Amino acid sequence: MLLYKIEDFNPNYREAAFNGEDIKGLDIYAGNTDEKIGSIDTALVDETGRFRYFVVDTGFWIFGKKVLVPVALCRVEVEAERIYATGLKSKDQAERLPRYEDGMVVDYDYEEQVRGVYRTLTVEASAPVEASLPLETSLPVQASAPVSMPRSVSNQASAAGYDRNTYTYEQEPQLYQMNEREHHKFRLYEERLVAEKSRHKTGEVAIGKRVETETARVSIPTEKERVVIESITPEKAGAPVNRDTPFKQEEVMRMEVYEETADIKKEAFVREEVNIRKEVETEIVEARETLRREELDVKTEGR
Repeated sequence: MLLYKIEDFNPNYREAAFNGEDIKGLDIYAGNTDEKIGSIDTALVDETGRFRYFVVDTGFWIFGKKVLVPVALCRVEVEAERIYATGLKSKDQAERLPRYEDGMVVDYDYEEQVRGVYRTLTVEASAPVEASLPLETSLPVQASAPVSMPRSVSNQASAAGYDRNTYTYEQEPQLYQMNEREHHKFRLYEERLVAEKSRHKTGEVAIGKRVETETARVSIPTEKERVVIESITPEKAGAPVNRDTPFKQEEVMRMEVYEETADIKKEAFVREEVNIRKEVETEIVEARETLRREELDVKTEGR
């Protein structure tokens, strides 16, 4: 049976199954101790979407070696964000496990090497395993459902007489089967009013200028000169004069005459100024909605 990395099986497994959280990167500890042996690199699921192995990056514990741990041999502490590899208790055991490489095909022969190491181990009773519910093809598992610890496994599977064509994971529930317990992690939700503002255009004001015409009248006095010729009788009329004086050839008297003309033109002047600005007015908008909230109901039967 083919195995897939969980991120290849469903790229959206974090959002779909874990509410945005991730099992990858969680610290993993040997047995039930506080000895850190590495972290979860990924998880392997089968064609039906069920968890089968955790891929453990042992880091400096065994010089960066990656190994597989069957999911039933692990206890996931969800709140503490750590995993206890109850079936992987020593470096000697980890060194006997075959190395897992990214991109490799996990076939029947490789799995038999892995199972062979864990079948020789007698697993002591421990606390319930908290791990994931089975994955469906279209939806990743939930990471909060508890499963049971495996029992002593000795060589039960070997005695069953299976081969590569007949073997199924259900034949070794001690390694792969996760049974639901009567405790789950519940999330209680409630609705809240969230007030947000959006800015949108409600109108516009166009301000421009237009030219109006009117007829204007203006008056200005102008002057012009005219020549006035008067004939008068001199006081000494009849008195003799020099005989050569009165008679001159082409005697002409010239007088320049001027007048004013109106020179009217138009000029532009500032008549007034207009200041334009915007003012913000604040008003309170109230809304009322019916909100829902989940409450935990606990029903007990018997004592």
